[in-house]
Amino acid sequence: MIQATDRAVVFDLDGTLVDSEPLYYEAGRRLLAAHGVPGFSWDDHARFIGIGTRETLRTLHDEHGIAASVDTLLAEKNRLYLDLAREGTEVFPEMRKLVERLHAAGHPMAVASGSSRAAIDAVLGATVLDPLLPVRVSAEEVPRGKPEPDVFLEAARRLGVSPADCVVLEDAPPGAEAAHRAGMPCIAVPYLTATAADPAFTSAGLLFRTGQNEFDADRAYDWITRED
Repeated sequence: MIQATDRAVVFDLDGTLVDSEPLYYEAGRRLLAAHGVPGFSWDDHARFIGIGTRETLRTLHDEHGIAASVDTLLAEKNRLYLDLAREGTEVFPEMRKLVERLHAAGHPMAVASGSSRAAIDAVLGATVLDPLLPVRVSAEEVPRGKPEPDVFLEAARRLGVSPADCVVLEDAPPGAEAAHRAGMPCIAVPYLTATAADPAFTSAGLLFRTGQNEFDADRAYDWITRED
């Protein structure tokens, strides 16, 4: 096993590194309204946080009997989201601090997200994190999205490390479950604090129960670099 000081770190993107969920919500609201489904609320959106965009749209397509295909909906939502994301997305300050500290110490890092590759690149491209996180895996590039482990296993492969030598940071139960299935220790930072008691979070190695309000970069760094 590699030394703790060389441990790789895999970040979820939306809701973990950046506060992009409001943009996804607005893109989804506009998309559904355009297809005859008005009144899509934040609570409607919240049940899909942590689930890949294609899986989300497949469910909404079936629930509402939308005539357009899932592929058409996906392309339209990506266009809507990219228009919003290019205006800029907020990086959580303590996450920025953690990424910069890990980069300075030479830790391999990757982003593994349920978003499209175009969305990942657009979001990171509008932030200071862009040059620090060049290794990126989209759910489009693997057979199955979260809670299956595919994106995390592919991230480990691209980083050239074993899954056991990676630590995952996640904000949603499906992502934490995916990390568990990949055999990767997880730091959980719930985007929705009401989900903190979810079994996928309570089994995490380190849980910041109240999410970004509690998240501390130094504490997370010390946990990542601990000696087992």
